Amino acid sequence: MKKSEMRSSAKGLPISLNTQPEGYDEWLKDLKIRIHTAQQRSTLAVSRELILLYWQIGREILTRQEKSGWGAKVIERLAHDLRNAFPEMKGFSRANLMYMRAFAEAWSEEQIVQQAVGQLPWGHNLVLLSKLKTENERLNYAQGALANGWSRNVLTIHIESRLLERTGKAISNFEQTLPKPQSDLARESLKDPYKFDFLGIGTDAAEKEIEAALVTHITQFLIELGAGFAYVGRQVHLEIGGDDFFIDLLFYHLKLRCYIVIEIKSGKFKPEHLGQLGFYMTAVDRDIKEKQDASTIGLLLCKSKNKVVAEYALHDNSKPMGIAEYQIVNSLPEELKTSLPTIEQIEKELECKND
Repeated sequence: MKKSEMRSSAKGLPISLNTQPEGYDEWLKDLKIRIHTAQQRSTLAVSRELILLYWQIGREILTRQEKSGWGAKVIERLAHDLRNAFPEMKGFSRANLMYMRAFAEAWSEEQIVQQAVGQLPWGHNLVLLSKLKTENERLNYAQGALANGWSRNVLTIHIESRLLERTGKAISNFEQTLPKPQSDLARESLKDPYKFDFLGIGTDAAEKEIEAALVTHITQFLIELGAGFAYVGRQVHLEIGGDDFFIDLLFYHLKLRCYIVIEIKSGKFKPEHLGQLGFYMTAVDRDIKEKQDASTIGLLLCKSKNKVVAEYALHDNSKPMGIAEYQIVNSLPEELKTSLPTIEQIEKELECKND
């Protein structure tokens, strides 16, 4: 074969420029027209048109491979031709075309048009495809990302920490102590367990050490707490009856419109812990909160708890409280593996330019 008839693929493998399946030229021409149209309507960053285009390309790759018997080599050929036709675009690497194929395999066109996945940037969808296994998981995290404005990095953190699987799992008495819909929102604002893997301290750390580390890493702590939490202070001073008291951590929740007192216990939960927490909540309600603020909520974080004991302790308590565990050591399950390229590989290929 002549040198003029050979080009290197992204992996350095020779690709024939003269051999293609029947109907390939017409398909390539049609793709070029649609790509030009999509370019005119949208940008690469946040484009529903581009997402739909990527789905359509992926669907046609799937269809032609299934019905016409086209092999995997056609993806390399298509990547080469599209990058030649659109050198200013970085979305037509072999790896990205494989993701388009996977994207089309994961979602129907109706879902792309109507669900959150069609409104998220392509980078977010790459995270959903590579990190999650089931449609339901992907849809839930897509909805979370859209509703809360998560960046791709934050989405990745939440998936790896299994955020949605932990949300609303804290033991609480909100249903008995708060009116609806505040009780539902309060329940969904807490999780169990809380993951403090970012602290860099040992599992036997004392309460004060954990508090200090959480404040030092306040950005990661706020991400772990979730949307709506605003940091007020650590060891917040209260003077009551001439005596001094100090709240471990105090937050304000922008959606619940109330203060949230967080107390940390480095051991196992004990019912008497709620007495101290309730005392601080009363003090905040009387001395700190404004008239327009809702009643203060308490969250007790402990190293471990007996679920039955915690439920009994909360049953007749008139103050809205939640009890949850915290984990310092990384206990995440092994990352889900797929046959698709990693995001890092995709990004590397997207940066590559044609020879």
